[in-house]
Amino acid sequence: MMFILETMFMLLAVAVALFDDERGLTPLLLSSGIMLGCGLLFSIIGFKANEFNVGRREGMLIVTFTWISVSLLGMFPFYLGGYVSSITDAFFETMSGFTTTGSSILTNVEVLPNSILFWRSLTQWQGGIGMIVFTVALLPALGGGAIVMFNAETPGIIHERFLPRIAQVAKRLWYIYVFLTLILTLLLWAGPMTLFDAVNQAMTTMSTGGYSTKNASIAYWNSAYIDYVITIFMCIGATNMSLIYFLINGKFSKLFKDEETTWFYVFTIGTMLLVTGYLMMRNIIPDFGQAFRLASFQVASLISTTGFATANYISWGPFFWNIAIILMLICGCAGSTCGGLKMGRFMILTKNLFNEFKKRTHPHAVVPVCVNGHVLAGEVVYRVLSFAFIYLALVVTGCLVLMLDGVGFEESIGSAFTAMGNVGPGLGSVGPAGNFSALPDLSKWVLSFLMMVGRLEIFTVVTLLIPGFWKQ
Repeated sequence: MMFILETMFMLLAVAVALFDDERGLTPLLLSSGIMLGCGLLFSIIGFKANEFNVGRREGMLIVTFTWISVSLLGMFPFYLGGYVSSITDAFFETMSGFTTTGSSILTNVEVLPNSILFWRSLTQWQGGIGMIVFTVALLPALGGGAIVMFNAETPGIIHERFLPRIAQVAKRLWYIYVFLTLILTLLLWAGPMTLFDAVNQAMTTMSTGGYSTKNASIAYWNSAYIDYVITIFMCIGATNMSLIYFLINGKFSKLFKDEETTWFYVFTIGTMLLVTGYLMMRNIIPDFGQAFRLASFQVASLISTTGFATANYISWGPFFWNIAIILMLICGCAGSTCGGLKMGRFMILTKNLFNEFKKRTHPHAVVPVCVNGHVLAGEVVYRVLSFAFIYLALVVTGCLVLMLDGVGFEESIGSAFTAMGNVGPGLGSVGPAGNFSALPDLSKWVLSFLMMVGRLEIFTVVTLLIPGFWKQ
């Protein structure tokens, strides 16, 4: 069913080809046929399957293999059209799209047909709120299995349900997502962007993906209006979607009293001011208005894992590189379209650390970790600690494999962090002014794996590699 639904999205790109530029029509039609054929074939094979018998293991398998298989089929427009030279590059570009990472191997996107650019942006827009969440919204027949799939795919620590049925939750999240995308499209179109560029940039901003229709990314328009509008919406994309739902429904206190949201915006604005001061102090950008505009955009882009660029921050020096790594690690709020560790986990780790200091002087004191006035269960804190450990372990492992494959030190660190956090640009030659085309094939496959692991919150994918998972 996911393949059949995905065919409908690909046909939107076909419509763009018919209306605007027929160069991408043939590869998109062929790809749509392959996608639909696979969907119908598997539907026939599984016609008599028991759809309600979906447990934890089945849910994790469905989610993981959906992302892999949709990326494999979604790469055909790039490969059949000859826009990439190898299957490795086509898969990397598509996985980067569906995971909303934004890392690209394309050196000149402006030569691509508009229909292919639209498909490229559409992969990120779907991946932002989650292909599985979309399926759950349209297929309530999954029953109890929908909850398992929803929890396996959606990023976060604790999944808060604001409606009794999980399908209703998924639909409301999609309504909010579509509404915000439309609002941003109109705002960008009101500026110097064409309607086509506005639609594409809106999709990749709300999904915090970062694919652009221009080689220079957002810097192409050189517009303060565009920069600030996208900065605001990148921050919105990094905010918990459930809280945005409550905000639109008039329940303002839900958002403003949420501790994670407060931490996120205080940390983000503080970092923007810090980077602005640094750029002025080092005379990199002496003008306050320009420094604040570039600093706020780049900080929002990195912490929201969007990956847009209005400046080549590699030239800003090692101090900002370290800031960039920290932003790539922490990222936005749980329940948003962001990747990364999440501000919620960072907050819990920080509070738990300070509690450990208190226990050093008061060893018999019971000092729980509290969030939003509620005491977190020890199980949740342990789960966050485990997540942080395996997150960093995978980043380190990725760095070592990339270095072993001949990738440079800066590039290895930047690539591993940006892939796990689904950020986009890295450091060195894979920074905002470069791309990932020069990396060896093995490194691209490793980074594709890290993108998927990071997008699906690690445990959903890594658990499949444990032998005990496959035992009865």
